[in-house]
Amino acid sequence: MTALICGSVAYDTVMVFEGHFKDHILADRIHMLNVAFLVPGLRRNFGGCAGNIAYNLKLLGGDGKVMATVGSDFGPYRAWMIDNGLPLDHIRQLDDEYTAQAYITTDADNNQITAFHPGAMNHAHVNKVPKGGGLRLGIVAPESHLGMCEHAAQFAAQGIPFIFDPGQAMTLLGPDDLRTMIGQASWVAVNDYEASLLVERTGWSLETIAGKVKALIVTRGAQGSHIHADGALHEIPAVKPEKIADPTGCGDAYRGGLLFGLQRGLDWATTGRIASLMGSLKIAHHGTQNHRFGREEFAKLYKQAFGVALEA
Repeated sequence: MTALICGSVAYDTVMVFEGHFKDHILADRIHMLNVAFLVPGLRRNFGGCAGNIAYNLKLLGGDGKVMATVGSDFGPYRAWMIDNGLPLDHIRQLDDEYTAQAYITTDADNNQITAFHPGAMNHAHVNKVPKGGGLRLGIVAPESHLGMCEHAAQFAAQGIPFIFDPGQAMTLLGPDDLRTMIGQASWVAVNDYEASLLVERTGWSLETIAGKVKALIVTRGAQGSHIHADGALHEIPAVKPEKIADPTGCGDAYRGGLLFGLQRGLDWATTGRIASLMGSLKIAHHGTQNHRFGREEFAKLYKQAFGVALEA
């Protein structure tokens, strides 16, 4: 069962400022801010929601294809995807744009200042959910406003079940967009803050939203996650990570686990635990696609974390 993963493909440039922003930003001068930070630490990572989700699904042995628009600078990311066995069938390169890029500066308190250039992602709607081709599952993750709306409608028109994952695009989507896409989706996945925004903007309670889809998944960081499905609440425990290196991309790792469970027809308790473990493994590594493991190692870690064998 191939999953089509709609969303962003982006470069993440992460810079580390060893001091504290608060020592250099004066509250009474915030209206005329002009500061510069020396950043001796810098990493350039392969990222973007679709790229991250596909990478994690591949690690688990699942089958996923990214659908995204990228720019003329896509070459290094293209090579990375090929090296990691990620298909390029639905990647469209626009030579007059840059690939989406995030420039993130983090200080000693883990505060972040981020600048995001969407570039080619602005044209995500030029890609269409293909008809046929063995697609049986999808996810609409953050990309352009028009791209998310059109891809959700295309999945629904073809009867392809999909996860609606508004994520960072929540601010782009109006109340009508959110209500429509929830109605089209089979599953909705959000973090606890996004869940609150979803309730506020749709005017629907979590119970109402859960009643409109097969499952509503709410991640809660170190408190684990809640999966509302079939009139029941499945409480999924968090997995204590080996260390906390970088939380960026944990949600995407979790969603890779969700897609894997759906592809394999697993129950929600197992699917949620696989997703939870994926987030824990990711957070122990810098970058969003630098964690690796084999199938036997993952099964061993699953049993250590939950006390039962992984049957998948």
